This record gives sequence, structure tokens and C-alpha cells, in this order.
Amino acid sequence: MSEKTHLWDASECALVLIDYQDSVLGLVFEQDRRVIALNARTLAKAALAFKIPVILSTVGVEMGVNGPTIPSLRAALRDIKEIDRSQMNAWEDPNFVAAVKATGRKRLVMGGIVTSVCLAFAASDALADGFEVSFVVDAVGDTYKECHDAAVSRLTHAGAIPRTTSSMIAEWFRDWKSPLAEAGRTIYPPYYEELAALKQAPESYAPAGLVRR
Repeated sequence: MSEKTHLWDASECALVLIDYQDSVLGLVFEQDRRVIALNARTLAKAALAFKIPVILSTVGVEMGVNGPTIPSLRAALRDIKEIDRSQMNAWEDPNFVAAVKATGRKRLVMGGIVTSVCLAFAASDALADGFEVSFVVDAVGDTYKECHDAAVSRLTHAGAIPRTTSSMIAEWFRDWKSPLAEAGRTIYPPYYEELAALKQAPESYAPAGLVRR
């Protein structure tokens, strides 16, 4: 089915989440960080429910520069070990690449903060290494909207497929009679309730430089 329709089945995918850390997410000013975090953890919950392998990576934790994965995502992925790196490009870290390859999956659904660096670099190299890549546009963000939009354009032109959280989850199971559908019924209602509440009262942030005064 997936080969004929180009839809991605849960059995073919791995979920890759890169640098969902407070210190990195705090660089996003023109998108609602709470919505990004909600979408990332909802994808994580769906992946676990559908038995999709999850790769979770951080940057600079062992160096003492950044903190760990944000608590809400960490809670959803309690049993997933973080792969910490020094490189901005996760694909340049041998442990990260080995973990991705160990899943045996050639279709990667990726998210990363920020879009133009942590996501774009790794996704571009994954494509070059022969993986198929999709990225979830509402589960990622960048310092300013133009940075995010440019990265989305870059990745799309490179061959990565943009998706949204809700559509990715639906694509993973697709049939309400599927054995996976019950997880979908469990995930969707609280997700849409929380998303609606956040959209009704959006949060904004004052732009700031890298030097904190």
C-alpha cells in the first residue's frame, strides 16, 4: 500500500527528535514554544503506541552548556536514552548515526530545534545517505519565522516531505479498523483539546540576543 500511495506506514518509520531542550527552545521567539512542545510529545506518544523506534538526542549536556530534554517530552519518553553530542549536526555524531541505522528503518520522521540548524543539517545529511526524510513543521521552530520558513523551503527542495503532527499520526495508521486505531482514539481528543486551548491564548516572547544582561 505505502509503495503505491507513497504514504508512510508506522512499520516503516523511525521518529528522530533532536535538541528539544529548554536552552535551545528558548531561542524561538515568533512561534509558540508550548505548541511546539505539545506536538513533539504527541508524536512521541504516538510513536511508542505504534511501536515506532524513537531516537532522542541532545546537544551540550555533558559539556555543561545546556540542560536535558524538556520535562514534558522526557516524561513521554522515559525509557528512551538520550544521545548527547557536541556537534550542531547530529549526523556528524557516530553514536547518533549508529542508533538511527540500528532501527533498521529507512524512513525517518524528524523534528529538531532549531529548524535551520539542528533539523536542517541532520535531515540533509540523512537524505544524502539514502534515507527518506519527513519533517513535522508544527513540531519545530526557529529564532525568527523567516529562519524557520527558509529551512522548510530548503528541506522541501532537498526532497524531505513536510507534514503536520495530526496528519503524520493519521498516516501512520490510516484505518479506523486497524489494530493501531485505538491508540489514535486515545491520543487525538486530549491533543486537540490542549492545542485549542493554546491557540485561544497564544503566548508571545520578546526577541533577545545571545548575551543575557
